[in-house]
Amino acid sequence: MRIAVSSDMDLTVARSLVTELRGRGHEVSTHGALAPDDDPQWAVCSEAAAREVAAANADQAVVCCWTGTGASIAANKVPGIRAALCTDAYTADGARRWNDANALALSLRSTSEAELSEILDAWFAGEPSPDADDRANVERSVELARRAGFTTFNLDRACTYGFLFFTTTRFRHSFQF
Repeated sequence: MRIAVSSDMDLTVARSLVTELRGRGHEVSTHGALAPDDDPQWAVCSEAAAREVAAANADQAVVCCWTGTGASIAANKVPGIRAALCTDAYTADGARRWNDANALALSLRSTSEAELSEILDAWFAGEPSPDADDRANVERSVELARRAGFTTFNLDRACTYGFLFFTTTRFRHSFQF
């Protein structure tokens, strides 16, 4: 699985996250303080990781900041992202099961290496629930985002309107076709 990881601080738990994911056989791309010359601001690097998922360049994202709250807020601003701040294995399982979360947000302050491993175990073991009520709730959240003006990225639509916007952590460009 391709996982985009961001962190606004180069701390032991963030490096352990990358090592753990690679040890589990995942292909990991890093953003923020984990990547040379990247902008480490939590909003910037969390957006970058989330955009990888939205553009289908990554299957899931893990976004980290001191509390995990800012990283989850920033990631959730990206259309198509359902980021969940998880502090334990039960929350991670529920986020995958009931919310079909595609981005895991973690606190660098409160996540120990032991908890990190448990959270990742639950996250990757979790599958979206097939229950009709659970699916209806996820679809309702997608509809709420749509009504608020958030839509999933659609390259065909972007090309139709003549613009393709993309973001990197260092600069923004827009190209006209």
